[in-house]
Amino acid sequence: MNSDCNLTISLDIMGGDKGPLITIPAAILAIQKLPNLHLILCGDESLISQELAKNNLNDSPQLSICHTAETVEMDELPASALRNKKDSSMRKSIDLVRNDKAQACVSAGNTGALFSMAHYVLKMLPGVERPALISALPTHDDNRHVFMLDLGANVFCDSNVLYQFAIMGSVLAEEVDGIESPRVALLNMGTENIKGSDHIKFTAAQLEANPYINYIGFVEGNDILSNKADVIVCDGFVGNVALKTCEGVALMVYSKFKSVLSQHMFTRLLGKFFASTIKKLFKSLNPDQYNGASLIGLRGIVVKSHGNASSLAFLAAIMEAVKEVERQVPDKIRKKLEQSLAD
Repeated sequence: MNSDCNLTISLDIMGGDKGPLITIPAAILAIQKLPNLHLILCGDESLISQELAKNNLNDSPQLSICHTAETVEMDELPASALRNKKDSSMRKSIDLVRNDKAQACVSAGNTGALFSMAHYVLKMLPGVERPALISALPTHDDNRHVFMLDLGANVFCDSNVLYQFAIMGSVLAEEVDGIESPRVALLNMGTENIKGSDHIKFTAAQLEANPYINYIGFVEGNDILSNKADVIVCDGFVGNVALKTCEGVALMVYSKFKSVLSQHMFTRLLGKFFASTIKKLFKSLNPDQYNGASLIGLRGIVVKSHGNASSLAFLAAIMEAVKEVERQVPDKIRKKLEQSLAD
């Protein structure tokens, strides 16, 4: 490894719908952006070497290869992958974090398998019962994001788990986006205190009693992107449905907008006249730039990319891992949990 590289991240090169066709170009873009970054590419060595040779990067001091003989399939059962795929690119990338050979890992592979392997290999931080998937989403304010968790790692969460999620999400928002005293909200079916299930109400009471969390109350689904909150907490079933709905709406609006602009000569001319403004608008809504859901609560940094991510989207996931390493997110979460639980 180049002595100038002070940041090392392992990549599951074989994971995702298209594997190396996406992950290797993203790795190349990452080292071009960050001269201090070293990437360990986990996967089929001959295949990776062939792709690097096309770009004259086989001898790059910023890249090294960890050969693996197995791949976790996208439809593989998590329990089976955990038991039988110890020499997979996914497992090796996590093992490198556990063994302090890498400071974080990134994978676009099977979400359930990644969750199971990371949980088993890295273990939980003290005071954390379950890890959660968290990601940034756009808001009405172009300069702010909202962090939402859980996005699918845990189908149901009791009040204690939601309370832990709120603390972890607050730390991530503060450290990664530099938000001072992030506004934390619970996603609910109404904003009134009488609304929602008992475990949601109990979580609210716990957060209201925590002086270290800026809890602002309940928000509804139509306020997820409104910039009313910096962190929105919910269980994994609700979070995953909400996330996919937001992405679907964004793509539908983009598709319909393009269709309307192409229907008549006047609208086509109008589209050309406002091309730069339109491009900027839809770039801010493009899900690719928000790719990279962090599996927080573990004793290490694991970032999950969409399985169908493009190279630019996978690059965004790598950059998310870089930010979390630089800000020492797991250590900050541990300290905040210790502080909250002590009181």
